[in-house]
Amino acid sequence: MLNLVLFGPPGAGKGTQSEYLIKKYNLVHLSTGDLLRSQITAGTELGLRAKQLMDQGLLVPDEVVIGMIENKLEENQLVAGFIFDGFPRTVPQAVALDQLLSQHDTKITTMIALVVDSEELTRRLLLRGQTSGRPDDQNEELIRRRVKEYNDKTAPVADYYSQQGKFAAIDGIGEIDTIFKEICYQIDKAVER
Repeated sequence: MLNLVLFGPPGAGKGTQSEYLIKKYNLVHLSTGDLLRSQITAGTELGLRAKQLMDQGLLVPDEVVIGMIENKLEENQLVAGFIFDGFPRTVPQAVALDQLLSQHDTKITTMIALVVDSEELTRRLLLRGQTSGRPDDQNEELIRRRVKEYNDKTAPVADYYSQQGKFAAIDGIGEIDTIFKEICYQIDKAVER
């Protein structure tokens, strides 16, 4: 089973690259943001709690996210693999994900990190906010807080996967196709290991 962690701050291009990767490798997309937004749209208790935190630029508690991912793994047991988009964001989440995957007799193949500087991220998110309707994409101060939160809490996750020999950083600025080819190269290299 091919299991990828696609990593990067808000606005790095994870969603765009995920679409290409899903088609090429026949993966199931597991975006915690999408899972949470669907709960918000449905008006569930979890969704309302998540919305309150997300509107402040804060992360949703681990146990909530892990539970949602476990449900998705169980719903999709006969697939080629998963692409984890926006998760794990902390080392405890990465450890919990490793444990969860081992219970399903699989593991993370590689983590691909899209690297984009803060100014470019802010520009991209403000631009996206003009059409996304997401309040967290329309406020520059909130965007900067989200990027800082990402950098503070998620940078150690890269070290966690690096120590396992499962980490590749890719420049997230440039042509979408060029970035995609580099991601595929790193994935294919990881699969050969």
